[in-house]
Amino acid sequence: MSHTGKHHWPEYLMEAAGLGLFMLSACFFTALLEHPASPIRQAIPAPVLRRILIGLAMGTTAVCLIYSPWGQQSGAHYNPSVTLTFLRLGKVAPQDALCYVVAQFLGGVAGVLLAAYLADSIIAHPAVHYAVTAPGPNGVGIAFLAELAITFVLMSVILRVSNTPALAHYTGLCAGALVATYISIEAPLSGMSMNPARTFASAFTAHSWMALWVYFTAPPLGMLLAAEVYRRRHGAAAVGCAKLHHQNHKRCIFCAYHAGRVLPHSVAGE
Repeated sequence: MSHTGKHHWPEYLMEAAGLGLFMLSACFFTALLEHPASPIRQAIPAPVLRRILIGLAMGTTAVCLIYSPWGQQSGAHYNPSVTLTFLRLGKVAPQDALCYVVAQFLGGVAGVLLAAYLADSIIAHPAVHYAVTAPGPNGVGIAFLAELAITFVLMSVILRVSNTPALAHYTGLCAGALVATYISIEAPLSGMSMNPARTFASAFTAHSWMALWVYFTAPPLGMLLAAEVYRRRHGAAAVGCAKLHHQNHKRCIFCAYHAGRVLPHSVAGE
């Protein structure tokens, strides 16, 4: 392992743990609100309302993870598409990007496996189905376009807000709000993934591989497209750091890698 890998392994573990906790939360709240035996499911017969509640729960989970001590240090990507986008923008070292992506996949799988270990009969029920993401009744093509659109908007918001000093602290809140909104509104189209590792984690445990290619192609394409649009409008120098939450005093492994130039956020907390 290189010098970088030896010293950055805590961030890799934080990324794995972050997506693992997100998947554990996804399985738990899906079971709580969708399993037929759940009292909450019985008390709320309207699918739209249940979906809104799941969205609020997962949006809140995302916010908590982003602003957690681990999220503040790792940058809270929790998504290979986010990491690959910042790699394309030159804000992440290639080895760090590779290790982040591997950690995200492993962490996501571990989270779903833990949920299955704790309550397999509940998590495996068809109404819960390990929180699998799958195309809706409108088909695979619509699911692809929907994933492309929501990831484009998400990354556009992240780049704009995180690189606006007066707003940067609210990047995590904006991301969480979009997660909640997308689950509430977009989930019937694609299952609302935005994340290849998140989809793979559920698919691996459920042995359900339907349209996996959608979730491995649309999210990175959507985010990379957003990055290209942002660069063309504002310039490459307008992107400061690969962290979603940089206004803290945790170390930043990204600011040490910026192709030989000093970034505006080179010191944590500035």
